Amino acid sequence: MQVILLERVAKLGQMGDVVAVKDGYARNFLLPKGKALRASDANIASFEAQKAQLEARNLETRKEAEDLAGRLDGQQFVVIRSASDSGSLYGSVTPRDAAEAATADGFSVDRKQVVLSAPIKELGLHTVSVVLHPEVTASIDLNVARSQEEAELQASGKSIQELAAEAEAEAEFEIAELFDDIGAAAADDDELVPTPEGEGDGEDQPEAGGDTSEED
Repeated sequence: MQVILLERVAKLGQMGDVVAVKDGYARNFLLPKGKALRASDANIASFEAQKAQLEARNLETRKEAEDLAGRLDGQQFVVIRSASDSGSLYGSVTPRDAAEAATADGFSVDRKQVVLSAPIKELGLHTVSVVLHPEVTASIDLNVARSQEEAELQASGKSIQELAAEAEAEAEFEIAELFDDIGAAAADDDELVPTPEGEGDGEDQPEAGGDTSEED
């Protein structure tokens, strides 16, 4: 199908370009989203009549998008999720989660603008794209953690593997200290064991079988 683009479409063309696309792509995406019109003589003539207006509107929305991108690009947002000790999430982080995290911090982002290159199913820092305009894209980082404290540690540059190793080392140290305390307590108890009655250092004790009386 031949269509005329009403805005820039990545890997397809610029506003005003007449391009050939698959019928399904045109019917399911380009036409219903208002990104293109069928390239009939009437539609092409209509576009030419409105071209200046469309270009002005596109310029205005692009400036707004660029302003938002300047503030949004490089921002980091925390997403708290449950996960296993190995860092695997019980579920995944979705574009909606990313949009809600950004919106909660004062940025107007719609879930349809968030593009994930791959599903987020692990704890850690993940970079995602936010398409604010056909010609403007910003990148944000999602700090996916099990708690705010863990998110702060990840933000400082520590990975979930490093955090797990530190937690394991700390646990082993505490166990070692516990055994040291138990050993010290046992040694103290040994020193306090009383000497059985009748046992001493041998002083002032009569020899076995000896006669203590003096001979006449």
